[in-house]
Amino acid sequence: MTGNKLWWKNGIIYQIYPRSFQDSNGDGIGDLAGIIQHLDYLQDLGVDAIWFSPINPSPDVDFGYDVSDYHTIDPKFGNLQDFERLLQEAHKRGLHIIMDLVLSHSSDQHRWFQESRKSKDNPYHDWYLWRDPAPNGGKPNNWLSIFGGSAWEYDENLGQYYYHAFAKGQPDLNWRNPEVRSTLLDVFRYWLDKGVDGFRLDVFNNYFQDELFRDNPRNEGFNIRKLLRKFDAYDHVYDSNQPEMMGVVEDIRKIMDSYPERYVVGETYLATSVQARTFIGENRLHAGFDYAFCNSPFNAQAYGQVIQYWDALHGEDAWPNYFFNNHDTSRSTTRFAKGDSDAIPKLLLAMQLTVRGTPYLYYGEEIGMRDISLTRSQIQDPVGKQYWPFNKGRDGCRSPMQWSAKQNAGFTTGKPWLPLNRDFLVRNVDSQATSPASLLTFYKELIRLRKAHSALNAGSLEMLQADNEDLLVYQRQIGDEKILIVLNFSKQINVYHLPTHDFNKWELLYAGNEALTSQMTECDLHLPGYGFGILISRSE
Repeated sequence: MTGNKLWWKNGIIYQIYPRSFQDSNGDGIGDLAGIIQHLDYLQDLGVDAIWFSPINPSPDVDFGYDVSDYHTIDPKFGNLQDFERLLQEAHKRGLHIIMDLVLSHSSDQHRWFQESRKSKDNPYHDWYLWRDPAPNGGKPNNWLSIFGGSAWEYDENLGQYYYHAFAKGQPDLNWRNPEVRSTLLDVFRYWLDKGVDGFRLDVFNNYFQDELFRDNPRNEGFNIRKLLRKFDAYDHVYDSNQPEMMGVVEDIRKIMDSYPERYVVGETYLATSVQARTFIGENRLHAGFDYAFCNSPFNAQAYGQVIQYWDALHGEDAWPNYFFNNHDTSRSTTRFAKGDSDAIPKLLLAMQLTVRGTPYLYYGEEIGMRDISLTRSQIQDPVGKQYWPFNKGRDGCRSPMQWSAKQNAGFTTGKPWLPLNRDFLVRNVDSQATSPASLLTFYKELIRLRKAHSALNAGSLEMLQADNEDLLVYQRQIGDEKILIVLNFSKQINVYHLPTHDFNKWELLYAGNEALTSQMTECDLHLPGYGFGILISRSE
């Protein structure tokens, strides 16, 4: 798969959380018109595609991940005309649009579910997972919601329970019903016909549950007294990753392939790296997310193992991807950065943009946004409400984009739906755009470098041994272009002895935009704390 240039393979994908990017009408919530205002910014940044978290109508029990209509746009974001204008303006700038499709479950406000719960003989009743009580009158089985409590909600009118893997306002759809399957597959065609370039599938490997609704076995490796949530006390062998999903994956790929240069990536839920890989490849999804990279500790050896394993799993017939941040994870700056320094974020980006695979960036990552701190009364995320204070939810990484030092960081003229990080007065796009040493400038420079060298955006990957355990070293190669990447995960100065076999001349391509950068001598690369070097060598 290293031959053809494809926007989703050789390019970079930028995730926008629409509520938080730009508000155009002063209601405190970001919208499509606001995104259009910043398309030039994204084009200048150098990304190739934009993935939007859900923009379909939703009562926001889970902020867009509970859809009440799959065929239009939530009024808080705009309307279909706004979306079509966004598509047109994005395509004009060479930017592709990826929509988030949430098809494992809908909102309980969706017309289908409202019909479903009217009576057992309603035509829509079998569109969801309804079950009679157990013989003892209790819940149908021991399945739990990841948001807390039982996954079964009782409906007194019907005398039955419905299944919800997440909040009770997110009933799971019955993909075993042929009408459901056909209708949901048509959702792909509906948006592809409008010109959408791709889809990110939310928890797609959760479309099916065990046909016999068997109890999940206990996870013997966990101490229940040490768990933050009972959900983790079970092995989820019957409520996720069912074999029937493979047929749907193949159907989805057929639809995607009937349109030119379209792309589909899946969020694997409760899956190992090996399980995630099974859904990827020819006649399957183009790509899938694996959380091992995102969840790795800040350690050269740990990252090296994750990258080597994920890359090897993909082989030559598939293409990996890598992300540090998204709407579900604490920002990597909050997890790893030391105070206000951007040295570690720069090091992590140098790694992410030079390994083999598609990089996914999260809005605000390019200016080093940090998570916000919230009081319990400010929490809006259902996860935070359920598990406070052990898990404060995902609101922290969803704060408004910091455009300027103006009121509300230039995000809105109204009251922002979430508080802003107080550092917006110094950490914002305007201030970084004019600074040659800023993180934003670094992103632009490294993205341009990645685009300029095929070895970085399409070449093979080979991990190399380093004498120092704080160094992560690998090389990328395509044809006669060979690029060496050396990353220092220590705050100490380190030295790497350059390889000389096969290629006899190394040139330092890039060492960052800090005042203190890596330096080359004849045979060595001297790296400052958290420094890196990207070198090129061509055979003669």
